[in-house]
Amino acid sequence: MPEDAPDGGRLEALPKSLTDAFPVSLLLVETGDPEEDIKWIERAGPRVMVWSPTRHPMARVQFPATINRGPLRISVDTAGRWPTVANWFRQKLDTLLPQGIASTLEAMVSQGDLKSKLTTPHQRRTFWYGLLDGPLVNRAHQMADDEIHGEIQARIDAAAAGRSEGEVYLVGAGPGDPDLLTVKALRVIAQADVVLYDRLVSKEILARVRADAEMIHVGKQRSNHTVPQDQINQRLVELAKEGRTVVRLKGGDPFIFGRGGEEIESLAEAGLKFQVVPGITAASGCSAYAGIPLTHRDYAQSVRFVTGHLKNNTCDLPWNDFVQSNQTLVFYMGLVGLPVIASELIKHGMPADMPVALVSKGTTPEQTVVTGSLESIAGVVERSEVRAPTLIIVGEVVKLRGKLDWLNR
Repeated sequence: MPEDAPDGGRLEALPKSLTDAFPVSLLLVETGDPEEDIKWIERAGPRVMVWSPTRHPMARVQFPATINRGPLRISVDTAGRWPTVANWFRQKLDTLLPQGIASTLEAMVSQGDLKSKLTTPHQRRTFWYGLLDGPLVNRAHQMADDEIHGEIQARIDAAAAGRSEGEVYLVGAGPGDPDLLTVKALRVIAQADVVLYDRLVSKEILARVRADAEMIHVGKQRSNHTVPQDQINQRLVELAKEGRTVVRLKGGDPFIFGRGGEEIESLAEAGLKFQVVPGITAASGCSAYAGIPLTHRDYAQSVRFVTGHLKNNTCDLPWNDFVQSNQTLVFYMGLVGLPVIASELIKHGMPADMPVALVSKGTTPEQTVVTGSLESIAGVVERSEVRAPTLIIVGEVVKLRGKLDWLNR
């Protein structure tokens, strides 16, 4: 029965079913009190869709975290239990999607019925895999509509004729930590048909390659190249001509002491498609993880990357140019030649007490950092048993490590 309300209005008890009082079709219930939630849910009636964080048989509606990229819709759900977890996965998946996927799929909509152009399942599968694994989805958002349609039509024609066009990606795998892979590198290695990789590429990074991809180990380590460079170059050409998506995966950045230029020269001469995906070079990654900035207003206004590789037990380098104030030197592949490097720098005028840091297996769980001076560093290495790969940093910036070593705080 209605009662008088304190403000002069009327109070009426809700009926057992909300639909007896209101035209309800969807009910969202979250009062903060599970018992109160259940009371509202049970009043909803059998024809009302109910969402609630309360685990109740009648609360069957779920709101997934969604990704919308043109015609593409992806939903992530945790059975309504943890919306934050679903949103976390949505963000991760969204990061992995190629930038041009929406533009590519929108262009496909205007192509009409693909079955009329590609009449067999094999042709359609070849087309879709080639399109989604190819370069167009990475750059379509930067292209004009007619260019996108032109590339799609070329792929349709190729699939109908049984042709496929290969492409090579020269990819930098970074200094070691798989989390330092670029987003583009991660996308590219996940779509490769075949991957040629070096010794310094970690197992954790290789685990992100597509499960059915062919894996080819091509070396390399000091004085022991599993596959000679000219054979690697030729193999890349052959695989691309077979119509495969090929990834040449190299540690660090392929254009910094990685011989990447030589490899794509062969591809350019053969008239094949290729792309270069830069990686974080060892100098950047190792110095950051060691807490040593390569430049600093008070210590160094320039930095040089130098190969420390010995030839006939010597390093033929412009040593006079290296002996400058306010400059940091970073030597790659210099562990074996460290005594020569230190001796030459001192001989050409660098102070014997100039700080030096060695970063071994930088950015990985096995990272080791040892410090000393030009005069003492060779002895430090002998006592610490530092092993390759090791980066050598020479300069006043090394003094900052004690203050900026964030990794060991």
